[in-house]
Amino acid sequence: MNRSNRSWLLERDGTIPLYRQIEQQLRQRISNGEWPVGTRLPSQRKLAEQLGVNRSTITQALDELASWGMVEGNKGGGTRVVNNTWNRLAAATIDWDSYVESGAHQPNLPAIRQINEAEYDSSIIRTGTGEPGPDLLPTEHVRRILADTSDEPFLGYEEPKGSLRLREQIVQYAARQGISCSPESILIVSGALQALQLIAVGLLQRPSCIVAEKPSYIQSVRVFQSAGIGVHAVQMDEHGIQINHLQQQITEHQPGLLYTIPTFHNPTGTILSSERRAELLELSSSLSLPLIEDDVYRELWLDEEPPPPLKSQDRQGNILYVGSLSKMMSPGIRVGWIIAPVPVIDRLADIKMQTDYGSSGLSQYVAARWLADGHQEQHQTWVRQQLRTRRARLLAALEQYFGDIAQWNAPAGGFYIWLSLPTNVNVHRLFTLALREQILIHPGYMYDWQASHHIRLSYSYADMKQLEQSIYRLRQLVKQCMNT
Repeated sequence: MNRSNRSWLLERDGTIPLYRQIEQQLRQRISNGEWPVGTRLPSQRKLAEQLGVNRSTITQALDELASWGMVEGNKGGGTRVVNNTWNRLAAATIDWDSYVESGAHQPNLPAIRQINEAEYDSSIIRTGTGEPGPDLLPTEHVRRILADTSDEPFLGYEEPKGSLRLREQIVQYAARQGISCSPESILIVSGALQALQLIAVGLLQRPSCIVAEKPSYIQSVRVFQSAGIGVHAVQMDEHGIQINHLQQQITEHQPGLLYTIPTFHNPTGTILSSERRAELLELSSSLSLPLIEDDVYRELWLDEEPPPPLKSQDRQGNILYVGSLSKMMSPGIRVGWIIAPVPVIDRLADIKMQTDYGSSGLSQYVAARWLADGHQEQHQTWVRQQLRTRRARLLAALEQYFGDIAQWNAPAGGFYIWLSLPTNVNVHRLFTLALREQILIHPGYMYDWQASHHIRLSYSYADMKQLEQSIYRLRQLVKQCMNT
């Protein structure tokens, strides 16, 4: 059931007509200020789909509200709230739309907002979701950690840099990746995205810019842009970021730092080659260019271990290293970390304390126990086995249904396959058509506005039988788009 339906209480077999029940609940939302004057209501089509009624039922409900002067249609389409009382003598109300539109943080792309909403509809098949599926999560391990009364969890605020116990575990965990650090150089954050937010507001001047691969996950979120930081793209190929083009972009734009996902890149799955890693480190050193190394996919190698992290070769403190438990253990636990020079960590810890007064102490307790008890190593071995099977099945489905019309590379790890469709396929239209059939894709333009004929597929979340069926149906939809 779609979570957004749960707040609508409709009696299908009741004596009150459905349109009247809907009108009453719409009126309640308007009267209590949930939908203040000036709010654009969801479209009639969307409300009808959400509530499982005919569009004519929604039309009747809105006509009733319009007769009372509470809503009206506008020339630009849609319906807006114009009054929040039963009469037209209402006092002037705040124009919240003007506040919403003038906020500093940029809104998500419309497609991303649709994805964020659709992902909570259990009837939709999620073909691009970048997280472990429910069957890959270590629910029983976590339950045992929480049930163990021999070691009581800490329920208060943690210190600014996060739980010392957890940071000590991360020191050992990082050492196995070749990274030498101390607890003082680690900040616990609520996922890797918060790490980027803290860096954006805490370390960069305004106006300034950063550089990142093209395409890149960083283009699908607005953390840097909303902080007044521009993002310039650097070309990639099958070996990762192109160093020559990076040098050109640095000369032209003088960026404050480089953001990179060198291992199992999101969305392409690419691994930065060892040769280019060496070149990138030399370039960073010679130009004093800081790097953000987003390494959240490292443990998801499926064929062979990738090259060591860039941070493992960093002797000058040029690299801000971002790690997380979201991709292997649990996205819901919201535990990630930054490893960086101590002055940087002190600065970001101060900002984090101003922002949320520290990440969840309970989550940090679970994470520390998870690492200390050796669950991470055991679980990642099992997850890799599962992902190898899923990858093979998705690649087989692509070969069967897309072998003659698309291109892709088999990833050596991570979650993603970057599918290149024929150039005459409008992915905007494909996204809409697929969603109507309960198939959710991640269009390439989320990660690069020029990637208009790409989609990101994932083998980590959806039930494999459903995913294979979706690939079959997507071929039909792609063909439909090609013929129009």
